[in-house]
Amino acid sequence: MLRLDKRVFGNITTKQVIGAYPTISDARDIFERELGVLLAEMTSLSRKDLEKILEEQELARDHINSRPGAMALAQSKIHLFNEYNQKYVESIREEMHS
Repeated sequence: MLRLDKRVFGNITTKQVIGAYPTISDARDIFERELGVLLAEMTSLSRKDLEKILEEQELARDHINSRPGAMALAQSKIHLFNEYNQKYVESIREEMHS
């Protein structure tokens, strides 16, 4: 069972990724803004904090992708989540190795 109020990307919840609201065009803008906030916050975090966030993002990815084929979900928003989540994960890894 998916927890709909679980935050999966900054302040974005499962419900927003798999639900009808926001629309895909609005969702892209929301993901873009949220990524900017997350990247700005990342610069002041310790390596340990980054490792924790990396683990949380990997769990969020698994959470969102756990049953998308079994439900009538907005596949385009799930793909959008995966795209932005991957950008964030890559940025975290780069920050950890710098």
